[in-house]
Amino acid sequence: MSAQTYNGWANYATWNVALWLQNDEEMYNLACMFAEHGYKSLSHLLVESFGANTPDGVHWKSPNLDVDALNEILQDL
Repeated sequence: MSAQTYNGWANYATWNVALWLQNDEEMYNLACMFAEHGYKSLSHLLVESFGANTPDGVHWKSPNLDVDALNEILQDL
């Protein structure tokens, strides 16, 4: 693992968002319903439904997020 990655993800923020989307039932269900629209569209709903941040404090719309990687996990849900 290089200093540029976090648990195989681009960074902590991307890992944390992916973690919540895949492991919280309510977030997972929302992600499944809106997967075809992509993460940017989903992020608006996440902010409306759960507040601006993940429970760990990462902003759902952080500019540090690897949106392409998040779109990939949405397609795999």
